[in-house]
Amino acid sequence: MRYSQNKDESVALLRQVLALAAPHDAPLNPMSFAVFYEHAAGINPRLSAALEEALKASPRLDDAVLVRLYAAHVAEVGIDQAQRIQGDMQRVMTDIVQSAARTGEAAGAFGNRLADLSGALSAESSPDLAQQVQSARVSTQAMRDSVQTLQQQVSASQREIDGLRADLLRTREEAILCPLTRVLNRRGFDQKLQDMLHTPPPNGTQHCLIMLDIDHFKRVNDTHGHQLGDRVLEGLGAVLRSVPDEPDMTCARYGGEEFAVLLPASSLSKALQVAETLRSRTRGIRLRNRGTQTVEMTVTVSAGVAAWRPGDDAASLLSSADAALYRAKSAGRDRVIAA
Repeated sequence: MRYSQNKDESVALLRQVLALAAPHDAPLNPMSFAVFYEHAAGINPRLSAALEEALKASPRLDDAVLVRLYAAHVAEVGIDQAQRIQGDMQRVMTDIVQSAARTGEAAGAFGNRLADLSGALSAESSPDLAQQVQSARVSTQAMRDSVQTLQQQVSASQREIDGLRADLLRTREEAILCPLTRVLNRRGFDQKLQDMLHTPPPNGTQHCLIMLDIDHFKRVNDTHGHQLGDRVLEGLGAVLRSVPDEPDMTCARYGGEEFAVLLPASSLSKALQVAETLRSRTRGIRLRNRGTQTVEMTVTVSAGVAAWRPGDDAASLLSSADAALYRAKSAGRDRVIAA
């Protein structure tokens, strides 16, 4: 975890962050907060050195400078790492809000007690004592106001962090999705395949893999152009996304005109049924001439199906399914063959 401080340490660091941020023109948003927080915590020496250099150049830093410092020394390249950092920041912010709330409650209780005490002072009481109590009440109210302002600022920062997290999730999804077919890309498939193989199938089930390849796809591109080829890919993507009653099925564009389907905790017979359904539905794709509406081509696929066996890894399972796919092509295409 990037931030390992407990609640008490976080509150102490918060005071330092506020003191560091106060002289500057930049707002206290998640990025500027992270810069000052990591500097105060002493966990990012490169950031601290860069921050000190920036302060030498200008004692009042604006938002642009802090954004550059954040991008250069705090932000991470990896999406997963960025999500972890956002989670850490969320926990820190939550701890600070809770601590600030407790401080505000304590200040409120103390202020109420002072009010009671002030009211209890009689006219015969020492004027100095009454003045001191009144001064303490004013100071306590000022502290309550400051805590309330801090809570509002941190709450706003939390909302911004929530928005950033949502953006990160969308970015992560887009990074593993094929934009043309709207199924997973090769990267997303590899992740799902590893996840499946790391989970032993329940007794009586098998992890299965279907490899599909569009028949004569090169001829489609050469004869009709890449625009029609893209329409074929889009159509197959729609077919893959339309299979009902298979909630755990994962579909991916493996590369070019080749697609893959994962069926965890299934069976070879079930996987063959799914492959046959996909083959049959793909034959329903009719590409028509937009001017004459005549059918220019019918799309077909060949499929190879393999079931995981003890000792199989990703490479051997893929090899088995590919070999079955090759036999389906050799046997005349538009068919499904099991490994």
